[in-house]
Amino acid sequence: MSLNPVRPWRNIYRRKSRQIHVGSVAVGGDAPISVQTMTNTLTHDVAATIAQIQACADAGADIVRVSCPDEASTAAMREIVRESPVPLVADIHFHYKRAIEAAEAGAACLRINPGNIGSAERVREVIRAAKDHGCSIRIGVNAGSLERHLLEKYGEPCPEAMVESGLEHIRILEDNDFQEYKISVKASDVFLAAAAYQSLSEATDAPIHLGITEAGGLRSGTIKSAVGLGNLLWNGIGDTIRVSLSADPVEEVKVGYEILKSLGLRHRGVTIISCPSCARQGFDVIKTVGLLEERLAHINTSLSLSIIGCVVNGPGEALMTDVGFTGGGAGSGMVYLAGAQDHKLQNDKMVDHIVELVEKKAQEIEAAQAVETAAE
Repeated sequence: MSLNPVRPWRNIYRRKSRQIHVGSVAVGGDAPISVQTMTNTLTHDVAATIAQIQACADAGADIVRVSCPDEASTAAMREIVRESPVPLVADIHFHYKRAIEAAEAGAACLRINPGNIGSAERVREVIRAAKDHGCSIRIGVNAGSLERHLLEKYGEPCPEAMVESGLEHIRILEDNDFQEYKISVKASDVFLAAAAYQSLSEATDAPIHLGITEAGGLRSGTIKSAVGLGNLLWNGIGDTIRVSLSADPVEEVKVGYEILKSLGLRHRGVTIISCPSCARQGFDVIKTVGLLEERLAHINTSLSLSIIGCVVNGPGEALMTDVGFTGGGAGSGMVYLAGAQDHKLQNDKMVDHIVELVEKKAQEIEAAQAVETAAE
């Protein structure tokens, strides 16, 4: 049996969108859905900001956003951009000069609302700077900061108001012959965000940046983001995502990948399939999985590992994973490789041995991919 059988009911048909670039990262079209996060250091603290960007990149971030609230921040951007391993988005609110400075400093993208920048001439200056320095732009609509005239028109933040705001900002860019933009319509309410994104996806072919803004802490924010983003991604909406958590930005990247991995939209690292454990378990499943997650965190190659406590579901799950271990009796269990029984293993040797097997499998996959790439 194939470990990755093709089943039509697993297919997600992504919405067709234009493709733009954020530095070297393609967004939209047939490009992979990219994972973003945002630094929470003081931007003018160059060393701390670079260190956090590097940590996020190591976790898999494709793009990192950096806030530029003042001149000290945009002055620091030049060195930060030079040291960053991934393209950077400069987060700009209201101050058009900060946007121009960030573009000149090498930011790959500007996160702005054109309607909040000021006069038409100021908007033209920002767009001119973006064109001159190869920046793309993200229009960032947020339910918490809608324009006054839209709140007066609709009475409250609603999907219609958010989409209208986004389309007004799009019109400003297109009237200035600027097409390298993506757009988001974020809200902290899952229903509001989902409805706004669904309407937006029908109103424009621009790449869409997904996010449930201000989602909360690590646990609650992860759940809210998984529900909201998962629903949209399942329906083919979204070209790049950011999970907003009151937590370390590295955690945002990890959660983003887990959401994409659960839908088969991105593959990175070891996917561990494990049982919640019960009285049937032949070993301490929870402790073992925790150790393996820690020991295998360095692997970026996509592969699957099943850790099941007993023989009720263990053999069946192992059929579908690259490496598997199923608990048995008398202090030992069965190791599965490529879905087939391979050898018995004592429980006390399990973690070290499984780490070795997974690392070996990752090396084999990487070697095969290298050969395939060379052949192309």
